[in-house]
Amino acid sequence: MKPITEYQDYRRYMQDFYEEHKKSGFTWREFSKDAGFASPSYLKLVCEGKSSLSRVGLPRVAAAMKLSGFELSYFEKMVEFGNATNDEKKKAAFADLTRIAKEQHARVIDADTFAYYESAINSIVRELAPLMPGALPLEIAKKIKHAFTAQQVRDSLAMLTKAKFLEETDENTYQQTDKAITGSSEAIPLALRAMNREMTDLAKEAIDKIDVNERNISGVTMGIDAATFARISEEVDNCRKRVITLANECKKIDQVYRLNLQLFPLTDKV
Repeated sequence: MKPITEYQDYRRYMQDFYEEHKKSGFTWREFSKDAGFASPSYLKLVCEGKSSLSRVGLPRVAAAMKLSGFELSYFEKMVEFGNATNDEKKKAAFADLTRIAKEQHARVIDADTFAYYESAINSIVRELAPLMPGALPLEIAKKIKHAFTAQQVRDSLAMLTKAKFLEETDENTYQQTDKAITGSSEAIPLALRAMNREMTDLAKEAIDKIDVNERNISGVTMGIDAATFARISEEVDNCRKRVITLANECKKIDQVYRLNLQLFPLTDKV
């Protein structure tokens, strides 16, 4: 079984614990009994996502899995992360997961990707810094059309190089290590939501700040059904992929752009 710090989903961790011990005849009934639950299928339902582990049940399950020390603390934060009802609580719990892992000289999977997507400044700096060899953070900040400070750029450069999303080839000179940044952990959608909020705010600023000849902002309000929504969503996804291909083919980059693709309901279903 993998070390606990390689998990962010407590249900998956419990499922893997069960699978590991099932080899020697362990059953869901025994697991529930060891944790002090009357229902023989309760923990199975938790792992299937049909129920959540409560604060009362958490220490019982942790004891049944013989967790102690940092593993117990990490499991508690996994439950907190998994059961969080809003993004702020999830972010706080994920920060604690990362801290506990670092204290054990371990790494939370996709923690660097989470940090990258958490703020809009990181994607801007990752694209802009390689275009400005030798530039100081203040010079980079002045090139950005929105209000980011030199300190924000400096912090972003430090994160990007530490995470190896940028490589410093000379003093204040950077190159990208890969064209794309990907992640698949439970935390990535949380960070993406934070970045998309920021990028949407920047798009609103662009309506007033950017000359109409330098931007393309439009929209359409329409009445459709679920099947048409699915078809349009697929078309939007395909368009985004084609745009990425065009961008990757560009050999003389001289500016950083952001494309927001937004399709969302304005009303409840009638």
